[in-house]
Amino acid sequence: MKHIVVIPLLFLAAPIAAQAHAKLDHANPPVGGTVASAPRELLLWFTEKLEPAFSTAEVRNTQGTVVSGKAQADRSDGTELRVPLKTLPPGTYTVRWRVLSVDTHRTQGSFSFSVGR
Repeated sequence: MKHIVVIPLLFLAAPIAAQAHAKLDHANPPVGGTVASAPRELLLWFTEKLEPAFSTAEVRNTQGTVVSGKAQADRSDGTELRVPLKTLPPGTYTVRWRVLSVDTHRTQGSFSFSVGR
């Protein structure tokens, strides 16, 4: 009899999990953080698995020039983007990301980080 009660509850919980969106969990360099030396890449971790072909991120300097290469998914679980960076002099940089999760929901956001300040 216990199985009859548990099974319907599991079906009720499933649609909630399927409606989640990929949100930025954390980044390196950290959101709003300052690093002493220029990183070679930006790492972004998300809360949901991403569709790599439709997920991107870029880094711009204060003049608006793109200082990053093409973002690529880089985890077996599909939740991480790696973004190669050009040599970054001291300053503040803006990251803009836009991702599509495997549940077909698109999310986007931005944040900044600083180098050497």
